Amino acid sequence: MLGDGKDTQKAIAAAKEAFKTFSRTSVEERIKILKNLKRAVEKRETELIDTMILEYGGTRQFCTASFQNMVGAFEHMIETLRYFEFERRAGHTLVQMTPIGVVGIITPWNSSNGFICSKFATAVAAGCTVVVKPSEMSALQTQLIIECFHEAGLPKGIVNVVNGLGNRVGSEIVNHPDIAKISFTGSTRTGKMIAKGAVETMKRVTLELGGKSPNIILDDADFKDAIPQAVYGAYMNSGQACIAPTRLLVPQSRLAEVNELAKEAARQVVVGNPASENTNVGPMVSERQYERVQSYIEVGIHEGADLLVGGMGKPEGLEKGNFVKATIFTNVRNDMRIAQEEIFGPVLSIISYENEEEAIAIANDTPYGLAAYVTSSDEKRALRVASQIEAGRVCVNGFKHDALAPFGGFKQSGIGREFGSFGLEEYLEPKSILI
Repeated sequence: MLGDGKDTQKAIAAAKEAFKTFSRTSVEERIKILKNLKRAVEKRETELIDTMILEYGGTRQFCTASFQNMVGAFEHMIETLRYFEFERRAGHTLVQMTPIGVVGIITPWNSSNGFICSKFATAVAAGCTVVVKPSEMSALQTQLIIECFHEAGLPKGIVNVVNGLGNRVGSEIVNHPDIAKISFTGSTRTGKMIAKGAVETMKRVTLELGGKSPNIILDDADFKDAIPQAVYGAYMNSGQACIAPTRLLVPQSRLAEVNELAKEAARQVVVGNPASENTNVGPMVSERQYERVQSYIEVGIHEGADLLVGGMGKPEGLEKGNFVKATIFTNVRNDMRIAQEEIFGPVLSIISYENEEEAIAIANDTPYGLAAYVTSSDEKRALRVASQIEAGRVCVNGFKHDALAPFGGFKQSGIGREFGSFGLEEYLEPKSILI
């Protein structure tokens, strides 16, 4: 049974009441809570991974990494909290970093519990209480993470979960005056709606939205290593990841070589049972998502891009599920829809450039700016290029994650940052006391 506006109001009231005391807890008390949460989640590793695979078809490879991020969310926030300065001096003024209040957390279905854990860990560190609206497509995962939180013995009312639809539960969170902040991960379209609603009561917002991430392979890179890595990277979480590098930018002079390497890599990609250790691409989360990806493949063909591998329809032997062929387009122009719009499936676009300056220009020619990738044998050159990319996170020579570094988007990829001290400050309001 789905929750509604009344259920959400009760959850907000419980969080508001709990905030009165929880906001006054010490750093030591909050660290103890985070340690308890970490232990409770660690104990359910197998169940948490298997439930992700079962519920939305995430591959075992990705779901295992997602679990590690869940545990790391508490671990890294403990580290951040130990050294965070809640009281500072600015001129002759005492500045206190105070908990912002009740936080509304709204999460998507792709790595649902990973987002819940990272946002909740930050709220606990700040001294905030929360109301969580998980995706309605993640009920099994939500049930399991609630059991973990219950086992952690949390103070009453600091976390409240309401399962329901966005137009009922989400809207109540966005519009309710007792919610001080919203932390949302999801589509740019929904993020804009949340931002519009939040401004009525001047809620603070952290919005981690969509992406169309460029992956620049410079001419001095080791292409035999970089191109297969780029193909597999584009298919992370079966392509259903906002940070997936789905635009592969390569030198025009080496396009033929890239096409052969990419084609060979795609042939090695395993599409199939997500529970298998060897599977790289599982099914799309729903029939609706499958149809969406199919429509974009059709658009790419009609736009005149060359289909290098994959294409319309389901892979042979996988006709019963929402499986998509591992697809690569080449000779893609950056103004094509398949290069500009977030597809959220295993579809990679190869775009060529003439020189370094054009590569940077193409990379930045997008409404998004969440993540980007640069590969070069010269690290100083890669850093120079990375510094010119309009994105919140740029990985040099590989795919990396640092839970102590700020994460968030430029342009229409969002507002605000998550993780580490940068993320913690998003849950705090500075108060100046002049004596």
